[in-house]
Amino acid sequence: MTSGTFRKGLILAACMLASGTGLANAETVLRLAENQPETNPVTVAMHRFAELVGEYTDGEVKVDVYSGAQLGQEVESIEQVQAGIIDLARVNTVPLANVTPAVGVFTLPYIFSGSEHKYKVLDGEIGQKVRADMAEAGLVGFDFMEAGSRSFYTREGLPISELADLSGLKIRVQNSPISILMVELLGGVPTPMNYGEVFSALQTGVIDGAENDFVSFHTSGHYEVAPNYVIDGHLSPPAIVIMNKARFDSLPEDQQQAISKAAKEAAIYERELMFAANDKARTTVEEAGVSVVEIDNGPFQAAILPIYEEFPLLGDLIEQIRAVD
Repeated sequence: MTSGTFRKGLILAACMLASGTGLANAETVLRLAENQPETNPVTVAMHRFAELVGEYTDGEVKVDVYSGAQLGQEVESIEQVQAGIIDLARVNTVPLANVTPAVGVFTLPYIFSGSEHKYKVLDGEIGQKVRADMAEAGLVGFDFMEAGSRSFYTREGLPISELADLSGLKIRVQNSPISILMVELLGGVPTPMNYGEVFSALQTGVIDGAENDFVSFHTSGHYEVAPNYVIDGHLSPPAIVIMNKARFDSLPEDQQQAISKAAKEAAIYERELMFAANDKARTTVEEAGVSVVEIDNGPFQAAILPIYEEFPLLGDLIEQIRAVD
């Protein structure tokens, strides 16, 4: 054996050890990308997922969680998981819909009538079918997680208690076609702007309102200048952990089952954390004087129906979701 061949052999062995493959007793190390900071409930849940994987595989598989977008934002993470550069990522279904269109049905406005309906869909046959479709993009999708439910909030003197109250109001939205069309159909004036500009725009009256979940409504300080919050739940796209399919398929069946079991338990844990954080934020803003109104969003759902027509390929899934009691 030449010295060059020997050196190549050493390098190959080192790579095999680093990737956790090639030696029967070597620890398999999986890298997971998370764009949220350590304190966020989803990141806490990802560390729980890592602990469970280690427990259920008797230490044979280790998941390293890279939080705070160390491995890139969600769009980049999805691309890297597809390419096999990283193994796992926790992402929102909004950017994921760009590579696996079926999941986009969960990002449509008012597709869910509430949390109970949402998880009947996500944990049932529809959710399983959408997750199975991810294989075409080279991905394995695990159980869905909570990423918050967005509702409208407005400045002093502009409360919303019914659909007509939105008429003519300038509402800050994310710069996405669905969000813009949604507000238009609801009678408002969609006003895209950077998130960092929303507080001052509300404070000065440049906009009349915005939309987000209770956690963001609180942490952004928007509740200080927009003391009217109406729970309509117009957008509630879930999050999910995805894994490179080839990497998942390369693992022994018992490890695949262990990872899937850990992901399911971590998803349920994450939902509990997110709902608790949402409830805590709601209590905090109400104690600060915010008026929180819960409404029947039926008229809102009816008003945005033309959006569904923009996605004919999702028509069957839309009907199946609406048929879930």
